[in-house]
Amino acid sequence: MIAVSMALLQHVTSVPLARALRPRSCHAVSAPSRKLSASSPSRATHVDPHVLLGMTEPELQQVAVDLGQQGYRGKQLHHLIYKRKIKDIQEFIQLPQAFRNNLQEAGWTVGRSPIYQTVTAADGTVKLLIKLEDNRLIETVGIPVEVEKGAMRLTACVSSQVGCPLKCSFCATGKGGFSRNLKRHEIVEQVLAIEEIFKHRVTNVVFMGMGEPMLNLKSVLEAHRCLNKDIQIGQRMITISTVGVPNTIKKLASHKLQSTLALSLHAPNQKLRESIVPSAKSYPLEAIMKDCKDYLLETSRRVSFEYALLAGVNDAVEHAVELAEMLHEWGRGHHVNLIPFNPIEGSEYKRPYNKAVQAFAAALESRKITVSVRQTRGLDASAACGQLRNEFQKSPLRIDSNTSQSESDIAVAC
Repeated sequence: MIAVSMALLQHVTSVPLARALRPRSCHAVSAPSRKLSASSPSRATHVDPHVLLGMTEPELQQVAVDLGQQGYRGKQLHHLIYKRKIKDIQEFIQLPQAFRNNLQEAGWTVGRSPIYQTVTAADGTVKLLIKLEDNRLIETVGIPVEVEKGAMRLTACVSSQVGCPLKCSFCATGKGGFSRNLKRHEIVEQVLAIEEIFKHRVTNVVFMGMGEPMLNLKSVLEAHRCLNKDIQIGQRMITISTVGVPNTIKKLASHKLQSTLALSLHAPNQKLRESIVPSAKSYPLEAIMKDCKDYLLETSRRVSFEYALLAGVNDAVEHAVELAEMLHEWGRGHHVNLIPFNPIEGSEYKRPYNKAVQAFAAALESRKITVSVRQTRGLDASAACGQLRNEFQKSPLRIDSNTSQSESDIAVAC
């Protein structure tokens, strides 16, 4: 899927060619040449039983009962956490002081982490560094887009891992290393942090930040449930992105979510994809396309294909023709989201000229493939696709709590 860096964010907006620009989200990632599995690069993560955020209302009611309270106190907890969005147990003033004390004495916390750094781009895109309990940093992005009648669509681009174990050749964030999976509350709290910064409800969530969601599917699904049921973001407003991990698309399909699956494709044939996406060696294009076809049959939800355009590599009209033929071979109703490459330091890849992008899109459209072109957001803050790297992301390990870094140092890193 995607990986985000440790100090910047990315986001973009996609826009159907013949229409006005529409917001879309962050980026695409890739994987190492060794065989991947859903549990491969990381140790399995389990929800901290002493964190309230991420729990369902029945679970919160059980917490209250276990501490000698009546069940309705759990409903109050649910309201305070998800509606009032209060961060500290002692601020739950609607609850008896004794209950608050008992929660803390039993080791319970809300599960909200401090915002370590905020960077805002000229277009309003905001990237946040969130400092977790173990001093590791993760990144999330808020992308505001004004829609009709002055209303705002606010998209949260969230991370699913600390760092990323995948190595897309064109993606700066894949070069930063990997620490661990995120727990469900560490995913959910990113959305709440974006709402706090913007003082506005998040309307869309994309799992396109740091990490590969399919390698942390258990926590991603738990967070998805919480975002949908407790924070009340519609499933169709949520996108889960992946570069492709064997057996996980089938597993995701079995849950019959109404959310969008976005596959980072980037090439119309196996040989070229392997040169761009190393994980393709362990997950051949034919196998991944079959899984995508089965996903549509299982969920009735089409897969969106992300395609990063790299000048002189995969952006020729011939590539577009081959891509269209391949997609038609595997079914109908496909959507391709084109992502013109954003230059990153030290990369040999170049951004294609706009003429090449338009020619590629036109070739797809003439072959009845629905196309959108992602408009880069947050570029001036190095927050766009493929530019999510800074010194934190290069080494996404815990930061010594005794070593604080000034905001100016962080700003330079960003």
